[in-house]
Amino acid sequence: MKSIMFSKHGDPSEVCECVDISNPGKPRPNEINVQMLASAINPADLLAIQGLYPSPPLPTTPGVEGVGRINGVGSKIDNLACGDIILVLGRHNWVEYQNIPADQAIKLPRDIDFHQAAQMKANPPTAMMMLEKYENLEAGDWVIQNAANSAVGAHVISIARIKGVKTINVVRRKELFDDIKRAGGDLVFTDTDELAQGVKNRLGDVHVKLAIDAIGGKSTMRLASCLSTGGTVVNYGYLGGEPCMITPDQAIVRQIKLVGFWARYGFFDQPHEFLQRNFDDISKLFLDGTLYSNVEKVYRFEDFRQALKHAGSGGRRGKILFSMIEK
Repeated sequence: MKSIMFSKHGDPSEVCECVDISNPGKPRPNEINVQMLASAINPADLLAIQGLYPSPPLPTTPGVEGVGRINGVGSKIDNLACGDIILVLGRHNWVEYQNIPADQAIKLPRDIDFHQAAQMKANPPTAMMMLEKYENLEAGDWVIQNAANSAVGAHVISIARIKGVKTINVVRRKELFDDIKRAGGDLVFTDTDELAQGVKNRLGDVHVKLAIDAIGGKSTMRLASCLSTGGTVVNYGYLGGEPCMITPDQAIVRQIKLVGFWARYGFFDQPHEFLQRNFDDISKLFLDGTLYSNVEKVYRFEDFRQALKHAGSGGRRGKILFSMIEK
């Protein structure tokens, strides 16, 4: 069977290899055998391959997200069955088959779209938790985010709308404005030094308590400049490649807080029942169309170099996926 692996850090399209490895065989009593169906290529995957993000010891198989079908169950498993569709909680999903502990599987509805399920693990709970954890947002409140055209950005817009919260959405290119508005974003701005003035011109003295930052660098500072006194900037991404910046005036005089979010803490470290319950709720939002993740292109493993280059390129309008079953 095939797997994507890397044994040194560097450019993902250069250091990764598609290799033949042994089939994992019969699962142990507390394991399940999973035929992987699809997996997203996430920024976290690319950063880990580059050595800029935590990764397990090398050589390793990447793949933060993945959806699969149970192909075999261990003798002690009574809550899962062959044919069940599952979300894999582990981080080695660019592989055709794998054996995993049963508690690393989240059961999904059988009618879930595989391409959507392949993007459910990371981004929807990230958007959900950032909107709920740091500020007490109520209907009518405003939240500002950059990288609003990203998968997390789209989910922030959708989940905020459910709560009656309005969104100020910041992007780098004006040609994205219509996409953001069609997705339900209330206001859209470009990420420039005039951002704060532009927001003030549109909203006046309305309080903005929460900013969601995927980029870092000066973009963090520009978001902070739009917040009310005592507001919070939540950073969850490295997209700009520079340290997050806020000014002394923002930190001291205006008491702006800068915090980091990683779903590993406060979400994936919770009991399995908590995770299953939350993913049941997230699945319903995908099934009824409230949440949707754009897919730009789906690749087979054999075309992994092209897939990784595409995933690392700018100007995309959706995720790049690996499919293990489509020809």
